[in-house]
Amino acid sequence: MHFQNPKNKQLVCLTLSFLGFVFGWKAMGDTPWEAVNVTLGIAVGILTYFVALTIADGRLGPLSIHKNMERIGMLNKAGESPLLLANRPDRKVKNGMVLTFSNRGIERKIWEDKKEALEAVFNICIWKIKEGRNHHTIMVFAVPSNGGLPEMLPWTQDCLSHDDFVLVLGRAIQGVFSVNLATIPHILIGGSTGSGKSVLIKSLLIQCIQKGASVYVADFKGGVDYPRGWEDVCHMIFDVPTLLSTLKELVGELEIRKEELRYSGCRNIHQYNTEIRDTFRRIIFGCDEVAELLDPTGRSKADKEQIEIIKGYLATLARQGRAMGIHLLLATQRPDVKVMDGQIKNNIDCRICGRADLILSQIILDNGSAAEIPKDVPGRFICNLDGGIEFQGYAISDFGGGRA
Repeated sequence: MHFQNPKNKQLVCLTLSFLGFVFGWKAMGDTPWEAVNVTLGIAVGILTYFVALTIADGRLGPLSIHKNMERIGMLNKAGESPLLLANRPDRKVKNGMVLTFSNRGIERKIWEDKKEALEAVFNICIWKIKEGRNHHTIMVFAVPSNGGLPEMLPWTQDCLSHDDFVLVLGRAIQGVFSVNLATIPHILIGGSTGSGKSVLIKSLLIQCIQKGASVYVADFKGGVDYPRGWEDVCHMIFDVPTLLSTLKELVGELEIRKEELRYSGCRNIHQYNTEIRDTFRRIIFGCDEVAELLDPTGRSKADKEQIEIIKGYLATLARQGRAMGIHLLLATQRPDVKVMDGQIKNNIDCRICGRADLILSQIILDNGSAAEIPKDVPGRFICNLDGGIEFQGYAISDFGGGRA
């Protein structure tokens, strides 16, 4: 039972108040004044309810709110802290809550600036802050942190980074976890079925589209994972001949950019677009289940030759794509060492693994840490950067309108 869930707290408090009523009634013993017994029982029950509610609310209790708000400087000019008006469950989000505060004249921007401090003192993970209709209230949408990571993290447009090609991966203990494609150009994501890897790669692709990149997505499941809305915003690839021509085109574009950068004296496309002319958009090639694509097992000789050509193109993009602004986002359930070419994997610095068996975790992360991720928490990942970072990925809506 999540004790920060308002429904659970109310149930516990009502139970305690009933026990308080019974105790208050019985404590009087046998007396002819039944009305007095009932009155005292009700009084004790009400008192027990409010005491239990305050204890149950913990950091969100009325006595704790002012103290915590004072600690982080959330006070108006008169020294008044925001007042919690309501704490109700958010039915759209698992274990979610909506905290409605009287803002006491404290603007929404200040709430946004204090977001991390609010999360720390109230032990919650905030995913949206919204101003009420009358501009006198602030609504904070959150999930319990429980001293660690949230079990579910909804995506909103406020999560999108405004820094040039910084992609937000999710939330780690340290705060928002992101990667800058300008310095870490490629990402490999692994994970077993239901781990959330497909949702994660989609969230990254959607961010790339929103940042103005030219996005190519290889999907060999007949459009099941990428509904029709994706074709309106990126280049979808559904067959091997189209994939071969696309990768050949991208390698050709890489050579054009190399020549242009060499002629201009620029080190990378960011410098070129800033100092010369804003010509080159970043290019993203994404593929879920890349191991299925590159597995030669049971294939004909002609198919195997095509696979080697595809591997060669991907290896070239992985080696040289960084400065040219061409990036690979690859995901798979089984990056077999025989399938994932060394030139591809060795040139992908950012490797992420969701729930997986020991073998898959070893292949992706070079250790078995992903095998310890709980089975009942989809969207939980470990990244190999900075010695290993555990984070919760965002649940993002698909272009088709449903949950990715």
